[in-house]
Amino acid sequence: MKPRRALCKSLVMVAALAGAILCAAASADDPEARLPNPAQEARARHLFQQLRCVVCQNESIDDSQASLADDLRRIVRTQIAAGRSDVQVRDFLVQRYGEFILLKPTITWGNAALWLTPFVLILLGGGYLWIKSRSGVVEDESLTDDEQRALQALGYDDPVMLSPHISPTKAHSAVAIKH
Repeated sequence: MKPRRALCKSLVMVAALAGAILCAAASADDPEARLPNPAQEARARHLFQQLRCVVCQNESIDDSQASLADDLRRIVRTQIAAGRSDVQVRDFLVQRYGEFILLKPTITWGNAALWLTPFVLILLGGGYLWIKSRSGVVEDESLTDDEQRALQALGYDDPVMLSPHISPTKAHSAVAIKH
């Protein structure tokens, strides 16, 4: 039994190692696609890590294997080879794909409102509840004499109907249905 267990353990280790090698090979760029100038390639790689793959959504184009990420890497390299600065390349991609392409979007009033609105609403709701809990409970007041006379003039002369402090069981037994 022990040799068989050791063999299974060895096979699992070999499979894990092979998987790691395949994943590393899959994530490697095509060497022919790289820029000949190492400084430009380093700039491109730095930009790859700042740009979102719009297919994978939470992966940078450096990590993504989607074909759109390949296209975006090609665009970045072409822009850098054309002599554009990092800011110009980012602006070009934002203009083309929207600010969603940036893994760390710029701070604007619109983005601040989008992120802060839930917190502001929670604080306002909590403040409202706190203020309401601090205020005293308003008790029902009895009708004034003028209000009672006005109700009696309208035909409501049942004393049960005039009392605001009546329990539901008394009110139920006091209400009569007229046919």
